Amino acid sequence: MTKLSVNINKVATLRNARGGDNPNVVRVALDCEHFGADGITVHPRPDERHIRYADVIDLKPVLKTEFNIEGYPCDKFMELVTNVKPTQVTLVPDKPDQITSNSGWDTVAEFDFLSNIVTQLKESGIRSSIFINADTKMVEGAAKIGADRVELYTEPYASLYEEDRTKAIGPFIRAAQAARKIGLGVNAGHDLSLINLKYMYENIPWLSEVSIGHALICDALYLGLRTTIDEYKKCLR
Repeated sequence: MTKLSVNINKVATLRNARGGDNPNVVRVALDCEHFGADGITVHPRPDERHIRYADVIDLKPVLKTEFNIEGYPCDKFMELVTNVKPTQVTLVPDKPDQITSNSGWDTVAEFDFLSNIVTQLKESGIRSSIFINADTKMVEGAAKIGADRVELYTEPYASLYEEDRTKAIGPFIRAAQAARKIGLGVNAGHDLSLINLKYMYENIPWLSEVSIGHALICDALYLGLRTTIDEYKKCLR
């Protein structure tokens, strides 16, 4: 069964726009769990423009599902996650000034750096996932590094989906098959939506997890959070 992890960064963006604590990110995370989410994802950035480091600390003791923390493994990030000890850390190669993640790691060029980070996560008992492009070489690199999973960067799939969904899904099937053969878990995320999620799941039914934030929160504005989570879960059945 593919798990749905809800990324609540956009909820924090809305809160931060006015200051204060409305909406409350902890309450929203607990509601997501109550409405059927299998996990909660956050991506704290150094400037804390959405999720704050304090949010991560507040969330850990109250969540009952899997807790996934994404981010670039700078010293401050690594100190946070090794103290909080979430279920999973997803390593993302984004620069501090990026609006959103827009590429995966080069697991060959960054082998030494990522190997050291993954070792630290293993020593802390944290499952590691490396955010990569849909490329079998990057999958093989992640396996050599010692990661537990890869997360496939799915924006290229989403961009091409409506034009040619067969062509769009091809590289992802190949990358996911390579990971499965090696023994790596496969996650997926970025620009997945109610439009394109079901087709990806039908073609890669062994996905361990999908992490969805922007589209899901946008849909919730129209459908409500409970209905939206249910609709996403239907895509994974």
